[in-house]
Amino acid sequence: MSPSAKPVRGSTTGRPIMVLLDLIGQRWTLRILWELQPGPETFRSLQARCGGISPTVLNTRLKALREAGLVDAGEEGYRLTEDGRTLGQQLLALDGWAKDWADRRRTPLA
Repeated sequence: MSPSAKPVRGSTTGRPIMVLLDLIGQRWTLRILWELQPGPETFRSLQARCGGISPTVLNTRLKALREAGLVDAGEEGYRLTEDGRTLGQQLLALDGWAKDWADRRRTPLA
């Protein structure tokens, strides 16, 4: 394991892909990233856009996303960093792949 890599749930290697998948695999994290794609949101407006997320969970997820360098906070509210925007582009590409994959499957995905 590299000196800067930290072990994460499901991985003792601390490999960057495992760290990222662990982070974005947490409930609400992808939704938060998605809702920040158009631009900055205040805490309250982000909570409303995510409908159903508790303030505690939103605060916890935002803290983790800020620590990961994907989100930052400014006068206008929370917004994606350059890394956060780049990740969003990669996730859109993965979404396209997933749609093609689902279309090729004989049985529908649940």
